[in-house]
Amino acid sequence: MRETVPVTADGSQGVVFPEVGGVRRTSAVGRGVVADALRAVDPVGARGAEGDTNWRRGYLVHFRRLVEAGLLSREAALTIARDGLASLYERMRFVTPDGEIPIGQAVDGAIGEPAGEPLRTETVTGPAAPRRELALPYRGERLRGDALLRQLDAWVAGGIIEASCAEAVRNVAANPDWLDLSGTRVVVVGAGAEMGPLTALLRWGADVAAVDLPRPELWQRLLATARRHGGTLRVPVSGTEREELDRRAGADVLHDLPRVAGWLVGLDGPMVLGNYVYADGADHVRVAMAVDALSTHLSARRPDVSLAFLATPTDVFAVPGEAVAEATGRYTQGRGVGRVRRPLRLLSAGRLLTRNYAPDADPGINDSLVPQQGPNYALAKRLQRWRAAVARDAGGLVSLRVAPATRTRSVLRNRLLAAAYSGAHRFGIEVFAPATSNTLMAALLVHDLVTRPAAQVHPWQDEAYAAAHGGLWRQPYAPRSVLGIAVLLGLGGART
Repeated sequence: MRETVPVTADGSQGVVFPEVGGVRRTSAVGRGVVADALRAVDPVGARGAEGDTNWRRGYLVHFRRLVEAGLLSREAALTIARDGLASLYERMRFVTPDGEIPIGQAVDGAIGEPAGEPLRTETVTGPAAPRRELALPYRGERLRGDALLRQLDAWVAGGIIEASCAEAVRNVAANPDWLDLSGTRVVVVGAGAEMGPLTALLRWGADVAAVDLPRPELWQRLLATARRHGGTLRVPVSGTEREELDRRAGADVLHDLPRVAGWLVGLDGPMVLGNYVYADGADHVRVAMAVDALSTHLSARRPDVSLAFLATPTDVFAVPGEAVAEATGRYTQGRGVGRVRRPLRLLSAGRLLTRNYAPDADPGINDSLVPQQGPNYALAKRLQRWRAAVARDAGGLVSLRVAPATRTRSVLRNRLLAAAYSGAHRFGIEVFAPATSNTLMAALLVHDLVTRPAAQVHPWQDEAYAAAHGGLWRQPYAPRSVLGIAVLLGLGGART
């Protein structure tokens, strides 16, 4: 089944998929972008993507191939990233008051002229003293000091996070002055996101510029957070001052990109542009492209812009040989569900409980794509990884870290995913609470901003560094080969 987005009479605004025959076909864009990304490095893979007639199911193979082809060399990986981004900018459209143009032209032309009055800034500064101690919310406690270090060690021993992730967090805990980000403004696009760092940054006294939709109930929550902690929240506003701030706050980066760009260009001082946006279905690609256009626009006009992203663990990654070795050892031991591996594999014709990796692979390929999340989710997250690789290669400071699977509201709305998360612990996978994930990832962001880690030999190594994948990389079984079992085991505990 092809996914489509209807063309409305009022002409969808901002970033949109191209119109073909009266509808905006997302599958055609996905196939074309993946094919274009592969063409120079893997022409056979490119033809395979172009000829796939069932993209909703077939995309899994092609998104894996993007990673495999990139392992040929550093330049191969960067070529895939550059060509994939170029294809997106050629294909995706941008609706202006004067008509529809390729989004690339919109960016080159300063994203058009803002419609309406410029956004203004309201500043809210909390009364509390900034916290200078890293405290991680975890299972009803706030872990700090030795308790935090013990938990990091336990996660490493359990294969939940990479040792480099634990080391990075230990360094932040050992250097509380790092939590003082004075002189650096963090722009949180998707400020209300459960996975975003806004609360942690405000707790640590940071200067945060928040971008999210103009929804009073959302801004009531964000403003209450700012007034409770010790940081500074800068809010884009429009309208008259006679209205309450929560009713004037907010900006829609998807539909009002020129005004958001103008507001951010006008903010002074070094800036970290953090992309934490999420939307359902095709809108995820649209808003991810809008934020990418914003980052491209700002980076071309300001030399002091750094980029920050969270990568989803439910994607395809190259992983280090030691992760492969640990997963292989666990497969050989056959504990837990592994005790019934042989009959299950026989009954399923080899589809269940397959190896996570070929033995001795270095690097290995961890394929944790989840079919239920769909090709649009995969494309939206992959374009962020491409942008991170290209920006890092150009010498920019980039923080892209793999975040753990987390019980966010968007995940729990999907009954099958909620059940899978509930049963995941049977396979050595830990699903985190949002407060744990967002504080952990905020600490990793601080680590990157302070230490400014140099680019590694190959982009896959940059992505694998300090990964908090929740156990997907080091468990014995290919994730999709246990997904159905996890759903069955977790149905009783899943929220409905």
